[in-house]
Amino acid sequence: MVCIMCGASSKLALLFGWYLLALGVCVEEHCAADPHKADYYMAAVYEHQAVLSPNPLALTNRKQALELMSQNLDIYEQQVMAAAQKGVQIIVFPEDGIHGFNFTRTSIYPFLDFMPSPRLVRWNPCLEPHRFSDTEVLQRLSCMARKGEMFLVANLGTKQPCHSSDPACPRDGRYQFNTNVVFSSNGTLVDRYRKHNLYFEAAFDSPRKVDHITFDTPFAGKFSMFTCFDILFFDPIVRLLRDSDVKHVVYPTAWMNQLPLLAAIEIQKAFAVAFGVNVLAANIHHPSLGMTGSGIHSPLKSFWYHDMENPGGHLIIAEVARNPQGLGTENAVGKMDPSHSKFLKILSGNPHCEKDAQEVHCDEDAEWSFRTPPVFYSEMMYDNFTLVPAWEKEGYLQVCSNSLCCHLLYKRPTLTKELYALGVFDGLHTVHGTYYIQVCALVKCGGLGFHTCGQEITEASGTFEFHLWGNFSTSYIFPLFLTSGMTLEIPDQLGWENDHYFLRKSRLSSGLVTAALYGRLYDRN
Repeated sequence: MVCIMCGASSKLALLFGWYLLALGVCVEEHCAADPHKADYYMAAVYEHQAVLSPNPLALTNRKQALELMSQNLDIYEQQVMAAAQKGVQIIVFPEDGIHGFNFTRTSIYPFLDFMPSPRLVRWNPCLEPHRFSDTEVLQRLSCMARKGEMFLVANLGTKQPCHSSDPACPRDGRYQFNTNVVFSSNGTLVDRYRKHNLYFEAAFDSPRKVDHITFDTPFAGKFSMFTCFDILFFDPIVRLLRDSDVKHVVYPTAWMNQLPLLAAIEIQKAFAVAFGVNVLAANIHHPSLGMTGSGIHSPLKSFWYHDMENPGGHLIIAEVARNPQGLGTENAVGKMDPSHSKFLKILSGNPHCEKDAQEVHCDEDAEWSFRTPPVFYSEMMYDNFTLVPAWEKEGYLQVCSNSLCCHLLYKRPTLTKELYALGVFDGLHTVHGTYYIQVCALVKCGGLGFHTCGQEITEASGTFEFHLWGNFSTSYIFPLFLTSGMTLEIPDQLGWENDHYFLRKSRLSSGLVTAALYGRLYDRN
């Protein structure tokens, strides 16, 4: 499956390079231009198919490690120069793109660069290559940034000696970190971020103190950065965005897609919407491992790439607003429509809008009747969801778990032979990480049986007009929204009403795959 799209466009855009050119996304030799607009800057992310070690568990030496990493760095340099021709001012490369993955702590050692602290040392590796030993990768990246005259963000493995007097010092006498680095357009090392929330990465250590990193640029102001699994946790990025004026984040990742709730582009976009920021996300490209999905996302627009069929990397270039416009309850268009009025009446318990197990009545509006929907249970994302089917052409559904009740007010312009369900989960997720979530999700099931709800699907034909809401116990809620063909949708409205958080959508560009409100309760991890 291939998807190269702008958030507000239709699938027909795939057929017209000039259309994407006008929107500002790079497709092969075409890409958006005019980087000189005062309110915008030019950004690029590269989804990279890394040249991997044939045996990452084998012991090797520094020379052999550098030979392998040079193959990836050669590709990086090609992309930097291609981006430079389009006026790009910042480029982001993915996590694990230079050295690969699946190493042990010992086998990765030859792949690690020494990393001096940019807070203590001002250093341009391209101009001062002999200042520190074992910094060949940093030197190459610095020279790329300098040659391309752009800020450059990349991920590499780094090492830092420690002393036995340090109680946390590993037995081998060194820390090993999964590290993002940023270089300025003249090649100076601006800052580094060491990944805090490791995802089964035995080769690396988590830093004792969380890195809360921001860096300034002359073209867009302040940026921050984080890595992959960090996106699901409070530190570092949520704390930073809560306490600072950062409007742009760079996000190297090596993300394995997991539908229906955590596909790469899905969570990237949700983060941009939830925090009202621009997200420059570069994923690694290995479809056989379920790894693809990169994008340049603002709250109201996205340029993304998702390809589970073809090998090779892909460069996305887009024009990005310096001050992204957020999405919220104020985004209602004109006069309140009947569906939103009905939603507000249901929410407020208005005596003119009564609901019971069989039907909903609101003033003089037409009633709808439906069979009492059966409650059932199905595994979704390794969690046991409680669900009810959305069988009817229109209706109101409610389903609860623990303290969370999820509600759906919906209308289906055309009934299709597909099973959709409203699901709820309120509890501790414990597989592939431990963290507390509250989720309200409208999903297309994999088949017509209840047990298929929660399966991974990417194609759908059922369209909805709906309000989805719940009485969440957190303010950190990510709106996940996918339609057929891995297409991102933007809600018409998001926000709080009467202590309930809601998502509203009136028209879909294609069949609904997932519409979900994904709440994180960081203090219950």
